Amino acid sequence: MKAVGIFGGTFDPVHNGHLITAQSILEKRNLEKIIFVPCNISPHKINRVTAEAHHRLQMIKIAISNFPGFEYSDYEIKTGDVSYTLDTLMEFSKTYPKLELIIGYDNLIKFDAWREPDKILELAKLVVMKRNHDPNLKIFHKYFGEALYVDTPTIEISASNIRKRIANGQIIDALVPEKVKEYIYAFELYK
Repeated sequence: MKAVGIFGGTFDPVHNGHLITAQSILEKRNLEKIIFVPCNISPHKINRVTAEAHHRLQMIKIAISNFPGFEYSDYEIKTGDVSYTLDTLMEFSKTYPKLELIIGYDNLIKFDAWREPDKILELAKLVVMKRNHDPNLKIFHKYFGEALYVDTPTIEISASNIRKRIANGQIIDALVPEKVKEYIYAFELYK
C-alpha cells in the first residue's frame, strides 16, 4: 500500500515552486497522492495578515486542477481555529494508514517547537524537501536524524515576494499558474 503525502502550509498564495517540488516528492517517494492542506491560522504566523482562507483554498483548487496526483483538503480551514499538524494527521490517519508529512528544510529547523513532534512522527514519516540552506547553520535537534531528506528542485519563489510584487504593481506571470494570477487580480488580493 502506497503512502499519502500531506503538504500543509499557508499557501498565501500557492505558487509554481509548491507545485514543482510537490510533483518531485510525489514521484520520488512513489506516493499514492499528495493532499494540499491550507491552514486556517498558522501557529507560527498568528499576527500575519493573509488572504482569507477561502481565497487560499480556491487558489489551491485552481492550481492543482491539472495534476492527477494532487488533492486538497479544507480540514484545517473548517476548524476555524489555529491549525496544528498533529490534529490534522490524527484526522487523516483515520482514512489513510500510511502518511508522509512533507515539509521544507526551513520548517525542520523549528520542528522541535511544533506541538508534540514525537506524536507527529508516530503518525507520519517526516519527509523534508532538501533545498539550499545556510551551511553555517548550527541549529540541530534530534528530529534532523528522524527526517527523510528528498532532493527536490531548488525553486527560488517565495509567497512573500509574490505578495510584495503584487503590492508594487510588478508582474507575477512566471511565479504562479495563469489561472491563479487571474484569480488574484479578480479579487484584488495582496494590494
